[in-house]
Amino acid sequence: MPFRKYWFPIRVTYGRVLILKKHLDNKDIKNFVPLIRKVKLVDDKPVEKLVPAINNYIFVFCTISRVQQLKEEMEEQIPIRFLYNPLTKKPQIIRKKEMEDFILVAGSLDEQLVYLKPGDINLSKGDKVKIIAGPFKGVEGTFIRIKGDRRVVVTIEGLMAVATTFIHPSLIVPINKNN
Repeated sequence: MPFRKYWFPIRVTYGRVLILKKHLDNKDIKNFVPLIRKVKLVDDKPVEKLVPAINNYIFVFCTISRVQQLKEEMEEQIPIRFLYNPLTKKPQIIRKKEMEDFILVAGSLDEQLVYLKPGDINLSKGDKVKIIAGPFKGVEGTFIRIKGDRRVVVTIEGLMAVATTFIHPSLIVPINKNN
């Protein structure tokens, strides 16, 4: 469906994610870049700055034809690359619920979040759960122990994952695998 909007993970060349984000924001194109706070010394004074948590990636919500159009208009300034699904050979699409959960967790700017690459942890050991209360209410993910704490990991399949802060077991319910 050429007119249907999807979430696309887009890869851009190093250090240009925030430039592309600003361009997309100016065109009112919904996008998301997970950010973290970093402190740098400038003239011997600490300066806090928001920087991308994951280098070179931005998530864009629009039609595939609009992403193609952006790719053509930005090619000189910022080369934009789709991530392709290895099975279909088409641009990778992120499921809406998966992206909403990722944004809810990664968008919190909590300093206790942990970003993970595929293969960093074995998610098959954890239980599939839904958070029923608190700031991450409604998020679905895998309940596992990371850095000594029980956390819920939200994954964007094959690309990345983010682990919440400590989640008390009373705030989660298991997701029935048959549902």
